[in-house]
Amino acid sequence: MKGDAVRGHLDGLLLAVLETGPLHGYAIIAAVQDRSDGVLELRTGTMYPALNRLERLGLLRSSWQSVGERRRRCYELTDAGRRSLADERAAWREFTTAIGSVLHPAPGPAT
Repeated sequence: MKGDAVRGHLDGLLLAVLETGPLHGYAIIAAVQDRSDGVLELRTGTMYPALNRLERLGLLRSSWQSVGERRRRCYELTDAGRRSLADERAAWREFTTAIGSVLHPAPGPAT
């Protein structure tokens, strides 16, 4: 799927995959790809700036974790991030309902 399709929804996608617990960057990319059955592929050049921005906004927090000899940064939702995710979901439902109403209008009364 084209990257433009994700634009405007990236924050919600990142918050949603982090809802279940902390993940490092590659695991976030894999979770989005897995949940979308391979349709959505995030690029690191898009994802990491978004994660940093969400952290600056207080929606995520990060910490360094060691795995063997490697260190990797893991991200997790804050309480504000959980509230933001709920808002993202509500906005998504409203948006898809409106688009669905245009693309698939309910049949009008018979004349």
